[in-house]
Amino acid sequence: MLICRRRFNAYLLLLLALAAVSGCKTRGAKNLCTLRLHEEIRPDATGRAETVTVHHDPDIQMSVDKTPFLTETFVKSAKVVEIVGGFALNVEFDRQGSWLLEQKTADIRGKHLAIFSQFHDTPHEKLNGGRWLATPMITSHIANGILSFVPDASRAEAEIIARGLNAVARRTQTGKEVKF
Repeated sequence: MLICRRRFNAYLLLLLALAAVSGCKTRGAKNLCTLRLHEEIRPDATGRAETVTVHHDPDIQMSVDKTPFLTETFVKSAKVVEIVGGFALNVEFDRQGSWLLEQKTADIRGKHLAIFSQFHDTPHEKLNGGRWLATPMITSHIANGILSFVPDASRAEAEIIARGLNAVARRTQTGKEVKF
């Protein structure tokens, strides 16, 4: 009888370990984030434009289209990369996202993109209210589908954003629904 109990306990421990590992995967699904790219436009009376502030040194205020032209659903991968003097966030878009990025950056040459993101400040929390991360000036069209920018965020926040975008990319590539 002792042998059976030990074997039962070993099986129980194995089952609990498997449940703990699969529990980590479901908790990871909570760590999704958003990424929205808006184009700079002139303010008008139609209500299409919104004035935003990006905290740089000095702060930048600009009018952007309220409707993003590119979102996290088109992200293929994201990573934080080292650059001279700091780090940047590289976001690679899928084929359709690359086409949209190329078309829009060709149209708005000489203007800014406004990049907005919502992410989890700490694991197991809801998405924060979000903030404007960057306003890069578009000097030429982006044909390779990779948007690289220096975010108004700490390195830890940039890593959280990259992980969240990669989680969204994995879900969209496998056809799973993305719920925030």
